[in-house]
Amino acid sequence: MRYDSTTGLDAEQLTELICRIWQIVAGRGEVSGRPVLLNIREQVVMTLILLRQNVNQATIADMFGVSQPTISRAYRRIVPLIEQACCLSGVCLKTAIQGRVVLVDGTDVPTGNRAVTGRANYSGKRHRQGLNVQVASDVNGNLLCVSDPTPGARHDRATISLCGWEPILDNAEWIADPAYVGTTAVTPRKKFHHGQHDDNTRTANRYISSIRSAVERCIAHWKNWKILKTGRLMQNSGRASQKPWSEARSLGVRGDFA
Repeated sequence: MRYDSTTGLDAEQLTELICRIWQIVAGRGEVSGRPVLLNIREQVVMTLILLRQNVNQATIADMFGVSQPTISRAYRRIVPLIEQACCLSGVCLKTAIQGRVVLVDGTDVPTGNRAVTGRANYSGKRHRQGLNVQVASDVNGNLLCVSDPTPGARHDRATISLCGWEPILDNAEWIADPAYVGTTAVTPRKKFHHGQHDDNTRTANRYISSIRSAVERCIAHWKNWKILKTGRLMQNSGRASQKPWSEARSLGVRGDFA
């Protein structure tokens, strides 16, 4: 069975990921014991479907012929293993930006409204709780790096500093939207109150925006991992897996699984 569109990985990538996870599990001595209802491959495929499609666990349970609690246990087990399996792939931001123009933009990852996080993650702009992450791409829209999350209540200008990207980008050539005014980024010029741009400024702004549109396409492509777009599983997954977005981030950013 082909899983390309369902899991987001082609056959070679899927096999590579399963092999890495198997090596981790075998190294821990977890391959022995009572028989499991789902083997490692089935558990990985099931977890990828949940991350990619963000469907409810009862649906996946019907697909694999097991109970919903079995799916839940396997999901909580495999999610951290995916991040561990991907941790040695890809490059850091400092390496990724060398010798190229970088486009940066922020996006939110909804988490569902949680009493424990309260107002820290509440975005007044979107009227919901979430996490703010920064995304870097090249001018062709290829994903380079995704930052660690910051509270959703923070503005992009604050987030770029909080996540540690600002000093790294200070020596780079990068383009962003007007939210990043005050950094070293090239941004469109804002209008002053009751002011108007001249023709040259309008032309320059249009040119910058046309280049910057590539990072918006990159974010849209990254959010094909629907857990990043809707956040419903993060709302219902409980304390054992409060940030499955990071595993989807790993799969989207790492070179082997982009």
